[in-house]
Amino acid sequence: MSSIAAKRVNTRVCQLQPNGMFSRGTHAYPGANGVQPARRQATGPAPKPRWRPLPQLLYAQVVKTVRRRRLVRVQHRVVFGTLEAVNAVLAPLGCQINTAFIERLNLSMRQHVAAVGRRVSTLCKGEDGLRQQLVLFQAYHNFCLPHASLRVPLAAPLPTNGTGSATQWQPRTPAMAAGLTDHVWTLREVLLLRVPLWPQPAGV
Repeated sequence: MSSIAAKRVNTRVCQLQPNGMFSRGTHAYPGANGVQPARRQATGPAPKPRWRPLPQLLYAQVVKTVRRRRLVRVQHRVVFGTLEAVNAVLAPLGCQINTAFIERLNLSMRQHVAAVGRRVSTLCKGEDGLRQQLVLFQAYHNFCLPHASLRVPLAAPLPTNGTGSATQWQPRTPAMAAGLTDHVWTLREVLLLRVPLWPQPAGV
């Protein structure tokens, strides 16, 4: 199920714009990331469906070598695309090839979605149930969960009700940073939101 989900997500994302994807140096990852089915031949017996990377996909891995429980070497390996193309995407962001962001998202997902946790008795038994949990997590992660890296300093510190120090930072969520909302949502707001139909009917 994981490989099918990865193929669906990456196929949709890569249709929008060139992307940079990064993961650990596991040999099983390239077969599930950013691939599309090859065209069948016009004549002859139908071959088995094969997968090939999308032309615009940029995919690099961070290969870590550990000896005696100590990290001794870190290498970057470009699987799809070129090193120059990957650096061109990361340079405007001031970043380099790393797995810090995706690993942080994986940890948050495992902490909040019971179906993908490790060594748990709440594993999901169907794709529909897993999709519903992931959609709820996506809304909570982007609208309800403040991220420390997105906070901004207040113009003037706000006193607290108790004896603690004054509040010096304004918490922000990814939705606030993207300009989609002006406050941190509660889970009640998310569950009671009436989502309009999409696509909108003609004339609306």
